[in-house]
Amino acid sequence: MIETLYQRIDDELYKRFQRIKLVLSDVDGVLSDGKIYMTAYGDEIKSFNAKDGCGIVSLSSCGVEFGVITGRASPLVEKRMKSLGVRYICQGVRDKYGEFVRISQEMGIGADECLYIGDDVIDLPLMRTVGIGVAVRDAHPLVLREADFVTVNNGGNGAVREVTDLILQCHDRLDHKEISQ
Repeated sequence: MIETLYQRIDDELYKRFQRIKLVLSDVDGVLSDGKIYMTAYGDEIKSFNAKDGCGIVSLSSCGVEFGVITGRASPLVEKRMKSLGVRYICQGVRDKYGEFVRISQEMGIGADECLYIGDDVIDLPLMRTVGIGVAVRDAHPLVLREADFVTVNNGGNGAVREVTDLILQCHDRLDHKEISQ
């Protein structure tokens, strides 16, 4: 067992985290708390955690890409992800698996080099395919049951940061000065 910042993981899972070159994530319920606020004018409001953003930016220090694949389309997501330098922003996607295949082929990586973070049953086909399927703590029970790793934190409350910190730790980059806040 290996002690990480948030929890202990077995040696085999730690080695799988070391192979990760691409992190893909759902948005609603993972990068946000899943709540969607609508104004009387139809404007949408979401809340993103700044700690997750810092973690996403920090992944580049070890050569890991980050991307989102979400079933909904939102200008807020586009703006937030672009502000973090995210390369893959895939919105309005019904076939998350197909989008993953396209991205992994573009990057020239195998499924075992990808990690996907999800929270609901639509995420299961992709979670079953990648090297590590991650569920946020407040995910649907079926997703929790099938995940390779479950975060300590809920979606929208630092769960993505927990995963990025673990990847950085597995790449021996967690404490390096290249990581900027």
